[in-house]
Order: sequence, then C-alpha cells, then structure tokens
Amino acid sequence: MKPFRLNKHGKLVFPSSIFVDLDFSIIADLNQLKAIIRRDFETKSPTGNEIAERADTGKYATRYDLLRDLGLHLFWANRFALAMYEKRPVRWRDVPRTHDDVFVPLLPPRENREKKAASVLNAFGKLPAKWNQESEDDLFGILFDCFANKLYRASELPPIKATITEALTTPNAKTTVLDDFNPDHRRYSVDDILNVSEEQPELEALRRWTMVLHNQHPWDRSRAKLKSFAEMQDDDVVVLFYPRNRDVLDFINRVKNGTSSSQTPSPTPAVEPVRPLPPLVIDKTSLFQPKIEALAIRKGEIICTNEDVVRNSPPTWSPMSAQEIADKTGIERRRYTSQPLENIALEAARAAMAHAGRGPEEIGALLFCTCTSERLIPSTATWLSGQLGIMQTHCSADIVAACAGFPYGMAETVRLLREVDRPVLLVMAEKFSDKIGNARPSRMIFGDGAAAMIIAPTNERCDVEVVQTYASGPFSQVNSIIWPNHDFDNDITVYGPEVKALVKRYLNQMIGELTELKGVKGDGKLINDIDMIVPHQANKNMIIDIAVPQGIAAEDIFFNITEVGNASAASIPIALADAVYEKAISKRSLIFAPGFGAGAVGGYVVMWLEPSMVAEVISTNLDMGPKSSPAHSSMEDIKEAFHG
Repeated sequence: MKPFRLNKHGKLVFPSSIFVDLDFSIIADLNQLKAIIRRDFETKSPTGNEIAERADTGKYATRYDLLRDLGLHLFWANRFALAMYEKRPVRWRDVPRTHDDVFVPLLPPRENREKKAASVLNAFGKLPAKWNQESEDDLFGILFDCFANKLYRASELPPIKATITEALTTPNAKTTVLDDFNPDHRRYSVDDILNVSEEQPELEALRRWTMVLHNQHPWDRSRAKLKSFAEMQDDDVVVLFYPRNRDVLDFINRVKNGTSSSQTPSPTPAVEPVRPLPPLVIDKTSLFQPKIEALAIRKGEIICTNEDVVRNSPPTWSPMSAQEIADKTGIERRRYTSQPLENIALEAARAAMAHAGRGPEEIGALLFCTCTSERLIPSTATWLSGQLGIMQTHCSADIVAACAGFPYGMAETVRLLREVDRPVLLVMAEKFSDKIGNARPSRMIFGDGAAAMIIAPTNERCDVEVVQTYASGPFSQVNSIIWPNHDFDNDITVYGPEVKALVKRYLNQMIGELTELKGVKGDGKLINDIDMIVPHQANKNMIIDIAVPQGIAAEDIFFNITEVGNASAASIPIALADAVYEKAISKRSLIFAPGFGAGAVGGYVVMWLEPSMVAEVISTNLDMGPKSSPAHSSMEDIKEAFHG
C-alpha cells in the first residue's frame, strides 16, 4: 500500500511519488528492471549534451523549463542508485575487501563537463522566471551544483555495481573519492521533503525533486573527484553502495546466478459467442418484484484537487497543469479517505439499514462489490455481516467486477431474491488512494467512496426492470486496467486506448439491447422511456465522446465525476445519490445505469429511482458505532482523522 498523508501545512502529499521505492521481490530479471528504469527515468530525461545544446540555441523559454530538464537529467544520472542502493562514505582503509554485499560504482569520466556547465549557467542568467524568481534561483543553485559537478558519463552505468574484489581486478577502474568529507553536511529529512510548500504546484514538485537529488550527494560536490583503485590511499574516502534491502540483494544474486524467470503464456485469440446472452427482464409476470428500500453513500472526507496531483508530480510524468487534467478527464477534485475500505463500507451499510428500517435479523444475504480490498480471509462481506450483528445469511460473498460492480451486484441480488425471499444488503466500496503510486492516469482519475442498498422482495411496484452483465473480450481489453501490475511496481495501471475500445464495444451492445426491449411506460421501446442516464463515472469526456454518436444527448447524462472522481464499483450508486441531492432527480424516474471496466467487464441496470430511497449524507467522523454525529470539514478535523 502507498498511503497519502497531510503535511504540516495541511497539504496532501504522496510519499510514493517523491521517493523511489521499487519492490524488487516482484522484478523477475534484468530485462524487466531495465524496462522499468527506462520508463521511470529515461524516456522523459534529456542528456547533458541535449541540455547544453538547448541552452546554447535559446530553446528554453523560462528558467523553470531549464530547471525541469536539469532535474529530469539528474534523476536519470542517479537512476540505479535511487532505485537500488544506499550510499555510505567510508575511508579506504576500512572498506571490506571480500564482502559480496558491498558494492562500488566504476565510473567512466564525463567529457566537456566545464563547457556544458558554462552553457547552462549563461543561459539561466538570461531567462525570465516563470512564477517566482527567488524560488527558481534557489532551486537552480542546488541543481546546478549537482549538474556542474557530475563527474561521470551516466549513459554507461550498469544497474549491478562491482564488488570491491571485482573493482580491484578491473584495469583502470575509477570511482568517487571525497576530500574533507563532513558527515554533518546538510541532508534533507523525510519530513523536510514532505513539508515543502510553494504557492505554485509545479514549483512545489520541483523543490521536492531538488531535495531528493541533493541527498544523493550530501557532501561538498566541488571537492569530489574520480580516482583509480591503484592510486587509493588509506585516508581517501570512497562512496560505497549497499543494497537498500534484502529484496535488492536477492535480485542481484538472482541475476548473477542466471536464475530463469517464468514465461507469460500466449493468449488464445478471442472469438464471438455462439449467440448473445439476453438481459434479464423483470416484468409483472415474474415471481418476485425487487424493491429498492434504501440507498446510502459515504464519500471520502478529504478532497484531493488537481493542484494536489500536480504538486506531487514525480519525474516520470510529462508536464500537465491542473486545468489540463480537468480538460482531459472532466475531474477537478476527487475524494479520499483516511479510513480502511471496510470501515467506510460498514458506515454505508449501517446507514442503508437504518434508512430502510431493517434490522440484522431480516437480512437474507450480503454482497460486497470491490476491486481494492486487502482482506481475503475472512472476506469483507463476511466481516461486514459479523460487524452488523447478522447471525446468519444465505450468502455473504465478495464480487470483484471493478467498475461494473453495480450492475454485477444488482444482477446477483435479483437472483438471490428468488432464493431467500428476504432483503439483500448490497454494498459497494473502493479505496484507490493508497494503491495508485506513480501511475498518473490512475492518480488523475480514481477516488475513494462507498455505497449500500437494501433491496427487498415486494408485491408492490417493481423498482428494477432490467439487469445485464458481460465479461471478457480481446486479451488487450481484459488487461486494460491492472492491479497489482508488476511492471508498474504493483500500482494500478490504466491503458487508455484499450479502455476506450471496450467501453465503445459494450455501449454499442447496450444501446442495441435497449432498442429491442419493450418499453415500460407504453407500447414503445425501452430506450425511449429512459428519463436519465447515470453511467459509471469513468472519464466524463470519454463517455460523452462515445455516447453522442449513439444518439445520446450529453445533457441527458448525469455526471458527478468533477467533484468525486472515479470510485469504480461505488461510482454509480454515489452518482445516483448525488443526482437526488443536486435535484437532478426530484421525482420517481427511470434510470439507465451502465458500467464497464477492468477485466473487460460490463453491464447495466434499468431501474426506478425516487428521492425517498436515498438516505441523508453520512457523517465523515470516526465513530464506527450505529449513531452518527454532524459532518466535519475543518482542517483540524481532517488532521484528527489521521492522528486521532
């Protein structure tokens, strides 16, 4: 898990975006490591020659543009040290000669170092500040010191460094030697870095980069030099590399021993089914009539703005402003929670039961839909059953259907009603905020939230007209959203083009089915009876771009993604409640609620929603008992949520 935190200024910070912390237990071989390093450090970074050429030819428009290139270059130059090793200055006389877990970099000397430094220094002095001249000048002092005093050619660095024994037997090998090493030289602590605050989000991110890069060389860099091992004196201070943890050392040993890794099997090409499976239509002749007695939602209590995303930019991201994130996704804010996933699910479940007036003895089954649960044994559904005081159910089970969790949960609820003839508690919840890491598409889109519904059999008016679910497709679409993704350090990863392809495929199929189904308001088609479309809140712009060519007007689609982001399985029920809170739904209305997502899953529900079904907004305090207190919104209360 990669949790966020609030710094002393009350700002959201994401430590995993600031500090490099790869999980080497899941990196299979050297090729996989090089692919990760290439993506995280090389693809965005210019070489020293490119920076000098851009400086000489006037390619930089502002000081910030040059500063950003210096930062990217220095992250690349320190890529393996940042990812794999801790540096420890040690006097040569005290260096162990035979240990196989102590390493030293063999460094090829850098060419034209002074000329490149002069080009950068000259260019920076002529450029205007982009936001804050004082801050940008201060950042340049640190970054330029690192750049001008970089002694080696970074392009030739290997990931696995030499042992001392190997270094001593390598002709002409050189490494860094420090003159007058001061162990008290300034070094930034973790809190120093996390507590940075700049008015401009981009400068705040850059200052954190700069502090991390300074810590790679916490000594007087102007007095460092390269020296061959044959010239070493006892009092010379060399910089040793120690594996950051046991997993790094195990990885190094696997590579050295030539341990083979498992091969990914090749998928069979996808083929169409013999015939499409029809949706389940619940009409007046059905033996059961589902009634929605309650819908309660629990949003995250902490707001993460687009500015918060930008101020936590790692060097793997291309530049993108807060407004550009909004333009691309339709999201301006997403909601996070400091609480565990099951806690917010429990809050929503209790609120739904209270709104429906149902006790634990009445619940016949409990379904929990999520794709972000850390709980395997017992399942979250059974944990919730126990917390709610339910002595026995016919079924308490988790459903992993990602962003189609709502239609999957509703479909299974309808089936269970036939068997239990009792109310079913359907809970949907996600917590993405601690599973996102450095994958920007995920960080831009996903939020946290929970919802719960009580659905009961009735002899009265039916609230659920149609349910339909789908799954699978081409292998690329099935794997369009992955978590954990070993290639992205176990972060949730979204491959946009494949997601768009599966959404388009399913939406075409859904509209086709609704066009064929008989209406419920008269003798027309069901599609013409729909009062409002409340889709899974995946990406506002993508949904509109796909829906409009299908004849769906943008104004007929309800979105709340601007304020809450994408809460996956919980996104549709949260949007349904918000449609009531915002008076977009003020009377009993027929809703088309489609969902689609990870695993190439999809589905939809055609249902009736009326305002009386929706419970009041849940308090976001920490009281996990049945009673609740008024909601809090002050910064002091948010801090209490973290530290109380």
